[in-house]
Amino acid sequence: MNTTAPQQVTLTPQHKDSLLAGWAVAGLVSLLPTVGLAWLAVLSTERGGRCLTYGERCSTVPGSALYGVFWLSVLAGLAALVWPRARWTYARLGAVGVQWGAQLTLGAMILSGA
Repeated sequence: MNTTAPQQVTLTPQHKDSLLAGWAVAGLVSLLPTVGLAWLAVLSTERGGRCLTYGERCSTVPGSALYGVFWLSVLAGLAALVWPRARWTYARLGAVGVQWGAQLTLGAMILSGA
């Protein structure tokens, strides 16, 4: 029988900083596998095969948009990592949010443009 009362868990600023850094690193590490798996899924379709083989029915998404969202994700992740830890926690949180939003948008753009 558990007789201990539930206790409130409060995050210290150091815990918040390490949590944000962990999410930023996870986003940076998973960016290339996300892009690779999305392209693999696209190229395994009939339309992707025709594009790869004959150059027909290729993506309607411009390459500059894909590169722009990719680099936005990279730069937002790096900004969240190098931002001063003691100040502006909400700005770092916003940078991580932009990073993950850009990464998910990139994956969706690759998949939908096929």
